[in-house]
Amino acid sequence: MPLINIQPVILAGGAGTRLWPLSREFFPKPLLPLNSDHSLLQETALRLDGLSAAAPIVVCNEEHRFLVAEQLRGLNLPSPRLLLEPAGRNTAPALTLAALTAAPDDLLMVMPADHVIREPEAFRAAVRRGAALAGEGWLVTFGVVPDAPHTGYGYIRQGQPLVGSEEAGIGAAVHAIAAFVEKPDAGTARGYLDAGGYAWNSGMFLLRAGRWLEELERFRPDILEACRAAHTAGRADHDFFRPEPEVFRACPADSIDYAVMERTERGAVVSLASGWCDVGSWEALWSLMPRDGAGNAVQGDVLAHDSKNSLLLSNHRLLATVGVEDLVAVETADAVLIAPRDRAQEVKTLVEALRASGREEPRNHRCVHRPWGSYESIDAGERFQVKRLKVKPGAALSLQLHHHRAEHWVVVRGTARVTRNSETYLVGENESTFIPLGVSHRLENPGKVPLELIEVQSGSYLGEDDIIRFEDIYNRTEPGP
Repeated sequence: MPLINIQPVILAGGAGTRLWPLSREFFPKPLLPLNSDHSLLQETALRLDGLSAAAPIVVCNEEHRFLVAEQLRGLNLPSPRLLLEPAGRNTAPALTLAALTAAPDDLLMVMPADHVIREPEAFRAAVRRGAALAGEGWLVTFGVVPDAPHTGYGYIRQGQPLVGSEEAGIGAAVHAIAAFVEKPDAGTARGYLDAGGYAWNSGMFLLRAGRWLEELERFRPDILEACRAAHTAGRADHDFFRPEPEVFRACPADSIDYAVMERTERGAVVSLASGWCDVGSWEALWSLMPRDGAGNAVQGDVLAHDSKNSLLLSNHRLLATVGVEDLVAVETADAVLIAPRDRAQEVKTLVEALRASGREEPRNHRCVHRPWGSYESIDAGERFQVKRLKVKPGAALSLQLHHHRAEHWVVVRGTARVTRNSETYLVGENESTFIPLGVSHRLENPGKVPLELIEVQSGSYLGEDDIIRFEDIYNRTEPGP
């Protein structure tokens, strides 16, 4: 079968709060490696291997742009086009930005960045089945063949079979969409499974860019108008494209399903049996991971004694359990979650309470990633804070100053180039330098190996917003080093 010309579109704007404390606002679920050495985002980008050589269009939150770009650079793929949302407006505006970026005849394969597909070749076969219909103007979605009466997914009721060309392999596995059905209760879900003709709504789509814009103009012209204005007034910034922020923030929020798919007369659903999983909860991750003879899914330094059917994840320390069952226990450097497996969905409420109290744990891990590398808080007290900084080869922090703190840097690995007011000098391993309060300064790594140093801050205020930037090679405007 010949290659299909597909334009991948990856929607990577979600936060994944139900997987806290692994997933954080500034390091969300798509960036986590949950089922392989690759992150969910990377797995998504690799999923169409063999179908298309097109560079993916990735729609992501502006706050995640450097992390997304770095993860995708680690793959052997053409350079992606990154569209930066200044605020989340759900999936319909995100797809519209991608459609306005693509050519009108491009076949857009729209994929959320947080799904797991354990049988990628079966997925690619389903894409082939839907491509001919999408080329003819159908708006195709993918319905996962259900193997359980799941109450956490929406459903699609299949209509009449659609038959296309034999060489495209289209047959009874492709149907017109009869209806979209909201998440059911347990009894209704069991009825769907028994009756047949229902599929889980995967949230993936295959459609021509121009056809999406035509149908959106019919049903939600307000979204199209706002996105078109934001896209027209947008600007390129290095590898990123920024829609005009204020115009995009004024765009109504809506999903692809509600805005168009539930209203169009040209909707089709392709049956998908590929080991699909929307990793939206700890229960879903437990079901996805390999389990031992006692039913435990274990990762990291874990000792489980007389424990059954539990999800036990450790990232930094020994996690030990005795006599527990049906439990979720997740350890990170700054937070530990303990919950019954059947109540793990309630972690979203927990995260909302943490945010309301102004705590940092919902936003960042202790290790915070920046385009130049990362920093990790080691200790803090009244008027002092200690951090470990790692600067990538060739990278540089902004030229900056602080009004309320001084900084003492001790190099433990590599060589630092330091700018302090008008002087520039090198600092080697086991050497240190001092940056007084109110002095402009920059830290760079001129070497070939990562630069690691310990930073001791002292002063009356140690917040990351105590910064004035004079120059920044990454064109950042948000506070932070």
